[in-house]
Amino acid sequence: MTLSSLTLKSAGRTLTLLCLHCYQGDWVWLKKVSVGKSMTAVNQNTQSLFSHLREMRHENLNLYLGLFMDCGIFALVVEHCPRGSLADLLADGNMRLDWMFKSSLIMDLIKGMKYLHLRGLSHGRLKSTNCLVDGRFVLKVTDYGLPMILHAQNLNLSEDPQDLLWTAPELLRNPVQGGSFAGDVFSFSIITQEVISRTLPYAMMDMPAHEIVDRLKNPPPLCRPMVSVDEAPDDCLSLMNECWNEDPNKRPSFDNIFKQFRGSNRGKRANIIDSMLRMLEQYSSNLEDLIRERTDELEVERNKTEKLVGQLLPKSVAQALKKGKPVRPEHYSDATLYFSDIVGFTTISALSEPIEVVDLLNDLYTMFDAIIATHDVYKVETIGDAYMVASGVPNRNGNRHAAEVANMSLDILHSIAAFKIRHMPEMKVKIRIGLHSGPVVAGVVGLTMPRYCLFGDTVTTASLMESSGLPYRIHISLSTVKVLASLKLGYHIDTRKAQVKGSEDTYWLMGREGFTKPLPVPPDLSGGASNHGISLDEIPVERRQKFLDRQKMMKK
Repeated sequence: MTLSSLTLKSAGRTLTLLCLHCYQGDWVWLKKVSVGKSMTAVNQNTQSLFSHLREMRHENLNLYLGLFMDCGIFALVVEHCPRGSLADLLADGNMRLDWMFKSSLIMDLIKGMKYLHLRGLSHGRLKSTNCLVDGRFVLKVTDYGLPMILHAQNLNLSEDPQDLLWTAPELLRNPVQGGSFAGDVFSFSIITQEVISRTLPYAMMDMPAHEIVDRLKNPPPLCRPMVSVDEAPDDCLSLMNECWNEDPNKRPSFDNIFKQFRGSNRGKRANIIDSMLRMLEQYSSNLEDLIRERTDELEVERNKTEKLVGQLLPKSVAQALKKGKPVRPEHYSDATLYFSDIVGFTTISALSEPIEVVDLLNDLYTMFDAIIATHDVYKVETIGDAYMVASGVPNRNGNRHAAEVANMSLDILHSIAAFKIRHMPEMKVKIRIGLHSGPVVAGVVGLTMPRYCLFGDTVTTASLMESSGLPYRIHISLSTVKVLASLKLGYHIDTRKAQVKGSEDTYWLMGREGFTKPLPVPPDLSGGASNHGISLDEIPVERRQKFLDRQKMMKK
């Protein structure tokens, strides 16, 4: 026999260790008996009794294979049941047990006990921990005849109150070595309660074990478990009540129990394999529903992800990146770019808390995003207060790119007139807008956080048009004017004379035929006021001192 170091179970006070070993090539249980004193040999009476027990053969009995005696250790060698005890199976929340499954386990227990009683042997220690379950979910009774073996070896039992919950009341009052047939029937009824409700004995009473044992010994009132009527068929509940009758003589024998329980199934065989197949079919059906539900949820999340990626990158670029393909730079011969920023943003930031600045930009750009969604344009990026949009990139739209950006700019300029800063509602937000048309090169930069960027002189010129523009004005270049004029859509354009001799004139986009939305009136800058800053009069009174202090600090 090979000793395994794995200790798998504890079986009460008397059987302190249940260890797994290899015996003649098969796994077996070695159940060590706590004898309380050293033993040197197994006496003749024990050997004779064990030989009789070893000869018992039944599919619902866990067979005895031998006795072990070495180094003062006395143990029983029994068959190995890989699924552990009935108590373990019932306590496993992941194991679903329908009534057919439960009734099959109960019928196995009945057949095993019927076999023992027909051969004149009572169990004496029947409990759910002494009912083992093999790999085919067949229940097998173990520890039968153990009290007689211990008695033959002159060993005494000392049991914990928890181990006495299965013991019949009459045996609690007057213990009998080896128990009795009626006592085994009572123990069977308590195990039936465990199987039906999948709870410990008397669990619903919420009392310590020693109090329950005392109440069992000293009725009235009678102390019995309580089982809900909808947890098992009425015939089974009635049989269970008969089996825990206070009068041992009124309890049925296992032969009668077998007949009654078989009748309660209405002639159906309690076949655990059929039950398992039914459970597998139900599990398969539930699994299909679960997979379908999870697939729908996955599809929703995938659409959200694709939508988010589509907002960060053009669709064609995102698809290429997802497939692991390289995204090569692409040349666009015709495009119009839009740049805008907030006039005096540095001053507004100085007068605001950081979180207020974030709220300002979020409110403003949420409004801008709603507007551009109605035009054939692509939002390239936002950097601080700078907002960059393109048309003709990445979607080539012929010569409509200038009109799309021009129309969008007029809508943004109209909306900014009614925009209010949450923490300074009396202060107006003024923006400068610059447009320019021409060729660009677009490409993806970076791998960790890829960005879709535009390159070329057109980008630089569009940015210059914005920075050299004026508040509440749309500053456009000659190239954009030519494209708009070719469309003949009735755009209203004024000339802005060049500020430097020899340089080109630029233009103001003032409106369009059919565009009736009011636009904000540009401020008068004839007095030399800056087109980049905010005057003291525009700052709320309660924040002016902070502005003045900042100005003094900058001069120092």
